[in-house]
Amino acid sequence: MCCSVRFRKSAGLASRGGDACAPAEKIMTTDYVRESTSIGGDEASNAVRERFTDSQFLVFANRFVALVLSSCVMCCRRPDERLAPLYKFSYASLSNILSSWCQYEALKFITFPTQVLCKASKVLPVMVMGRFIQHKTYSARQYVSALLITMVTSDATTVSGVILMIGYLTFDSFTANWQSALFRNYRISTVQMMFGVNAFSFVLTLVTLVQQNSLSASVAFFSRHSSFGLDVLATSVASAVGQLFIFYTVSEFGAVTFTIIMAVRQALSIFLSCLIYRHRIAVRGIAGIIIVFCSIFLRIYWNRSRRRTGTAVSLQKT
Repeated sequence: MCCSVRFRKSAGLASRGGDACAPAEKIMTTDYVRESTSIGGDEASNAVRERFTDSQFLVFANRFVALVLSSCVMCCRRPDERLAPLYKFSYASLSNILSSWCQYEALKFITFPTQVLCKASKVLPVMVMGRFIQHKTYSARQYVSALLITMVTSDATTVSGVILMIGYLTFDSFTANWQSALFRNYRISTVQMMFGVNAFSFVLTLVTLVQQNSLSASVAFFSRHSSFGLDVLATSVASAVGQLFIFYTVSEFGAVTFTIIMAVRQALSIFLSCLIYRHRIAVRGIAGIIIVFCSIFLRIYWNRSRRRTGTAVSLQKT
């Protein structure tokens, strides 16, 4: 009973991890308008349209806000006794940066609903990565359901979009499994994980932006468009708060369970994106969504049946 309550709580909390999607899509796919008054001071003005293209700056802003939030939480709590080697966080940090970059860049080539469907296929890569990193074993039924989800969601529209989403799935699958292994091996808290990963991510993205001379360009874009700053802030805050729930879910239930929860959340993301940005989903896409969620619930049913069988066998032995 307690586990069921915790699972429902975790599912509700983890669903908030994707609340940053709507402003992120707006940032990467829409033009920001700046009113440029003509010379002479008359009332006539020319609208200047600009589109923001630096995905790395969005990653930097998200990690900075997450680092500040985790630092504040750690200062308000009693110091944790369990610690993990600091360098262990760098692996998850690097893979997290790369997955976020691929995710934002992909929005330049594919629509958000298509990206969301691709994300739903993450179950199979997470299982494969878990096999190598955590030496986990899965039943044939679990692989079949994961393969079914993957097959019906692979409908990206461009080669660049496909490559970027493959990169996202690979790096994000590694991140979830590596974090799950850290939770299991060192028993650290979710706040420790959040602080460690984002500390490395903040430094790495800052160094990259400075080296590429793109930080000043992003700041200049921010100064020209106040609405851009609000969108970045909304994305960063939602992402930071969502990280707390994500790390809690991974620590309590593991990477695969978290991935399934997030796959269910994708339906709401698709609905909101189509409603706000007027995307159209073909019949094939609608059929794919139905098959995805049928596969997910079938997987849950199989897991529940297996646990009941195991419980019945153990009771008979006693």
